[in-house]
Amino acid sequence: MARIGVEESLTAVQQLLKENGHDVVTLNQEQDANGCDCCVITGLDQNMMGMENTAIQGAVINADGMNAADVYQQVEQRLGQQ
Repeated sequence: MARIGVEESLTAVQQLLKENGHDVVTLNQEQDANGCDCCVITGLDQNMMGMENTAIQGAVINADGMNAADVYQQVEQRLGQQ
């Protein structure tokens, strides 16, 4: 399965992805995203400084306002498009 980077505070998302066979990496620093097929962020600190440095080539999913099942569905959808 895919390697998914997930911010530390999104524990329900991490658990659901692991239960469905994904390799989950906790995102603590920007370099943690290296090698990830997709990343899930909380959106709380999304691009605060207006910088556009990209750490990964895969999709970035903003989990703001979504529950774990919604995020899982988005991850599966994005991975299917790659």
